[in-house]
Amino acid sequence: MRNLNWDGLRNTRDLGGLPTPLSSTGRTILGRVARGPRRELITTAGWDAAMRWGLKSVVDLRSADETGARGSDPDAQPPSELVIALAPTEDQTHPEFRAVCLPILDSPEYWQHNVRILPDLLRGSLEAVASSEPGVLVHCAAGRDRTGMISAILLANAGVSVDYIVADYELSVRAMAGAAQHGGPSHDRQALWSPDEVTTWLSEVTPHVRDFVADPDTVLDALAVDAGTRRSLRELLTT
Repeated sequence: MRNLNWDGLRNTRDLGGLPTPLSSTGRTILGRVARGPRRELITTAGWDAAMRWGLKSVVDLRSADETGARGSDPDAQPPSELVIALAPTEDQTHPEFRAVCLPILDSPEYWQHNVRILPDLLRGSLEAVASSEPGVLVHCAAGRDRTGMISAILLANAGVSVDYIVADYELSVRAMAGAAQHGGPSHDRQALWSPDEVTTWLSEVTPHVRDFVADPDTVLDALAVDAGTRRSLRELLTT
């Protein structure tokens, strides 16, 4: 039920359907938030499927210079009624971010540093999700790292347990490994990994995910996310 078959995309899932004590149904609500990779990979049939799911809005976590179609992308346009917000989580021109995070951008190890170095950007990303009409796609390039970070915060804030959040992150790593996924030249080393290499990698890095989501209020406090935004994000997935 969580995997979304939007033609052209892999690694696209609904954040609904995960156990949480904060929802009257006992699970996060389906059809509210989806996570995935760059939207330019969606075909016309994929957009039709997304609209049937209930897509109303998009929050793009990439920087402006990453957006736009590439030569190998399908010749398809998103429906004109979609509201698309650009809400980047990172600034690769920032000296400290470059020095600390660029070497580990494909690992959740960098998430804590992104919070510390660029809290205003991350807060803006969360506020963009909170203000979006339900039926929102949150995406970056691969839908794994930046999207993984924001998805982890959303799920933790909605009361989803650490184990389920880790499992959701692992699904994205496995979905994107073993094939070029960015629709053009890629410098993503994970695109070349075998399943065994992925398993080894996950054993090394998932402790960073666990640490990051163990206390979501600490992360949200560090980002100065206000109570209203926290409540809106929680209700998006629980009511």
